[in-house]
Amino acid sequence: MTLKPRYKRVVIIIGALIAIGLAVTLILNALNSNIALFVTPSEVAAGKSPQGQAFRIGGMVKEGSVKRDNLTVNFVITDMVKDIPVAYTGILPDLFKEGKGAVAQGRLNSDGKFIASEVLAKHDENYMPPEAQHALDQAQKNGSKK
Repeated sequence: MTLKPRYKRVVIIIGALIAIGLAVTLILNALNSNIALFVTPSEVAAGKSPQGQAFRIGGMVKEGSVKRDNLTVNFVITDMVKDIPVAYTGILPDLFKEGKGAVAQGRLNSDGKFIASEVLAKHDENYMPPEAQHALDQAQKNGSKK
């Protein structure tokens, strides 16, 4: 049985639409799995962090909190209101220091400790990403109201 040309075109169009829909679904799924939201320590303490997926936590490295054990470094990220303990195994950036800004990407474990897979340090004495500065300002403002 042969199809009329009109029906062949309809079948081709439907097949193309299905292929495009499948491609868009796969692309959106890949993008969604690579997104890492930025969260402050106050938001993590309030339970507003993404559960079961990687995210970024940013703030200042608390003075006196850096403890080294071979390649594992334990430190505390703070937004001057709440503190979150962080563990990172690897080599830290050269600009990573106590009292300076840092952003860590990773996951929160069941004990409330953030297990970082990547740590980024602030690269200029006067620069802080606008969203990080806004988050720190908001956390301090909310913390002073309590």
